[in-house]
Amino acid sequence: MHKILPASTSLKDFEKFLSSDYEIGLFLDVHIAQLKNIAALAKQNKKKMIYHLDLIQGLKNDEYGTEFICQEYKPLGVISTKSSVILKAKQKGVLAIQRMFLLDSYALEKSYSIIDKTKPDYVEVLPGVIPSMIQEIKDRTQAKIIAGGLIRTVEDAQNVLDAGAESITTSNKEIWDHFIGIA
Repeated sequence: MHKILPASTSLKDFEKFLSSDYEIGLFLDVHIAQLKNIAALAKQNKKKMIYHLDLIQGLKNDEYGTEFICQEYKPLGVISTKSSVILKAKQKGVLAIQRMFLLDSYALEKSYSIIDKTKPDYVEVLPGVIPSMIQEIKDRTQAKIIAGGLIRTVEDAQNVLDAGAESITTSNKEIWDHFIGIA
């Protein structure tokens, strides 16, 4: 996995990703009617996509929606906060990325419990800008960590990577440009 996973929230962002040297990208907020075109453009440009199933408008983020996306669009992976989505993604052979939010100690413990049950391929931590939490979550779950959210500068990104995150999801083009070509 690349150090940076460019996250597109618009077609303009997606076009920049398509013209970049990055091989893997995310589409965060999309209407289901746009997916066919997005998947075709990604394939045409030899890009692999990860879709955030909780943010696809017009699709229920459950095991049936997951099965549909996996069969119809064949993504590299999916992201979700829902354990049923993660379990179905694993069953379908795509990368399963469990998203967790660092809200408070209770939410953290609840997330640990879910991760213990789902055993995702990756855990995406939001906000990802807290290096000490990246290391704690990595140690506690033994999972590969992706950090996202509130990583605003190249320095923030490097600090999170140094703390043990394998990758960073970001829509910040300055960070995309800085890390391009760095494995």
